[in-house]
Amino acid sequence: MTLNIDISLSTIFMLIGFTVSMYSCVFNDVIQTLGTFLSANKDKPVWMIWLFSTAVLAVTLTVGWIVNDGDMAFGRLERIPFPETFYWWQVVPPIVLVFLTRFGIPVSTTFLILSVFSSSAVVGMILTKSLYGYFIAFVSSFILYVIIARPIERVFLLKKMVHVKAWTIAKWCATAFLWSSWIMQDAANLFVYLPRKASLLQLILVIIGFSIFLWMVAYRRGGEIQNILKIKTNTQDMRSATIIDLVYTAILLYFQTLNNVPMSTTWVFIGLLAGREMAMYHRLRFESPKKMYKHVAKDLTKTIIGLVVSIVIVQLLVNFDIIKNTVLHFFSL
Repeated sequence: MTLNIDISLSTIFMLIGFTVSMYSCVFNDVIQTLGTFLSANKDKPVWMIWLFSTAVLAVTLTVGWIVNDGDMAFGRLERIPFPETFYWWQVVPPIVLVFLTRFGIPVSTTFLILSVFSSSAVVGMILTKSLYGYFIAFVSSFILYVIIARPIERVFLLKKMVHVKAWTIAKWCATAFLWSSWIMQDAANLFVYLPRKASLLQLILVIIGFSIFLWMVAYRRGGEIQNILKIKTNTQDMRSATIIDLVYTAILLYFQTLNNVPMSTTWVFIGLLAGREMAMYHRLRFESPKKMYKHVAKDLTKTIIGLVVSIVIVQLLVNFDIIKNTVLHFFSL
């Protein structure tokens, strides 16, 4: 008995693109959602961190799949149609993202991955919303931490954290809300490679694949990209980490209700940390201004570099045939 399996090249590119995209998104964006959770729970075993993050993921995707009639992207891909044919250059962006993540550069997965599938108008909407997200996150976190830096954060800095069950519960709940909100916002980056209406089998396979990568994240405690968070003021304190998660969740929920245009959550998170760091310095003077501004400028510079690299790569891929023909014509002269 012969089993005849006919898989087209387009299907192979689709599967590779989705798998690498999931891997790169998880390792590049983990700092935004599970970053403070990993830092504040260094004493917890790997299996516990993995089981918690996987459970929230499974519930979020399953509920979204049921409510949205099989749409695991939560409506974020309505402006980006499913390609009739996949090509090799659509697999390149997530591969590039894997390498950039190893250097600790917080590249926007939204720009790098979705841009190769989107029209220029949609790309412009994504960029506009992301820049607006950075501004809103920066301003809102700056105002909040100007208010709470002295009465709350200063206490956290001066008084070492002791085991308080209430704070532990609050942190885990805040992370669950944040992780779920991030999945609903950034799911488009993952599922742009899959049909817009997923089957039950596809849902199960996605959850299994995602859980495998989450185990790797929990085992490595975030990896290289986690360093961006570690150098920020008191982010490893469970109480401060809980506040960060709640603020970030509130901002993501605001943008989810604004419209269904995808956006870069990386820009929102970097903006939140920048506003927090500047407010904490001006209220507490915990370090030299040079060091504080260096951290803020460094993160913003890395993010801008990631954006520029994303735009350049996307343009090279989208216009590959034109560039190739131009080069061949030049050398044939």
